Amino acid sequence: MPKQPIIEIEDLHFTYPGDSAETLRGLNLSIEEGSFAAVLGHNGSGKSTLAKLLNAILLPTSGKIYVCGRDTSDEEHLLDLRRSIGLVFQNPDNQIVANVVEDDVAFAPENLGVEPQEIRRRVDEALKTVGMYEYRLHAPHLLSGGQKQRVAIAGALAMQPRVLVLDEPTAMLDPLGRREVISTVTRLCREQGMTVVLITHHMSECVGADRLIALSDGTVTADGTPREVFSQVELLRGEGLTAPATVRLLYALRKAGFDVPLDALSVDECADAVAGLLRRAGRL
Repeated sequence: MPKQPIIEIEDLHFTYPGDSAETLRGLNLSIEEGSFAAVLGHNGSGKSTLAKLLNAILLPTSGKIYVCGRDTSDEEHLLDLRRSIGLVFQNPDNQIVANVVEDDVAFAPENLGVEPQEIRRRVDEALKTVGMYEYRLHAPHLLSGGQKQRVAIAGALAMQPRVLVLDEPTAMLDPLGRREVISTVTRLCREQGMTVVLITHHMSECVGADRLIALSDGTVTADGTPREVFSQVELLRGEGLTAPATVRLLYALRKAGFDVPLDALSVDECADAVAGLLRRAGRL
């Protein structure tokens, strides 16, 4: 049975006040509930603007966005909308507001008027979900970048959203921090069924997504599974993007006349493809 869309975007246009050029130009997208969608694009492609539109921080110039069936332009449903969709930004320091980790995670539900006993339950559950429960009494400023970002994610989870939107959440992190964050959000999707929209410019972070949407100059230039999109090496290159190193290696071999697939994204898959080529050539 096909899943129902939880986000629907219809002919979305957006122009910042004072700008003559549109940032988003006629986007039409539908994202299924419980899926992991990655939005990829270079700087200026419109992907961060899209994140703010999904949470109604910005409103469409024209067109519609529906999240959980609610029109983001309808002020009457704004509070319900923001309970339904959690937003995590790229700099965790901009989202941390308290001097103790558990107080920071409690901040949003407290402002929503949630009962103290329920707040306690949500805070503990959210911190356990992101693997930060043992740090609940720590000072956030003493944590690593990856740990701070996981606290920021816990703060969003404490609102019990149905959708989690992450706007370049690893942009300021080292490789270890990036792996921590991507592992956390992937687990939220796979084990808890949460819809995840990951906005990024790191190709490797998109490999485990169900769907990859590439934006360029405010329009969708590619939309499909990561295997389908990343195999379009020339298209990506023309948009100032690049495929993962595994695909680039296989693409170079294809250009040299060797019969290898372009959809082997992981290191193991790429190694198997190269090993198969060597076996066929009698070199292995």
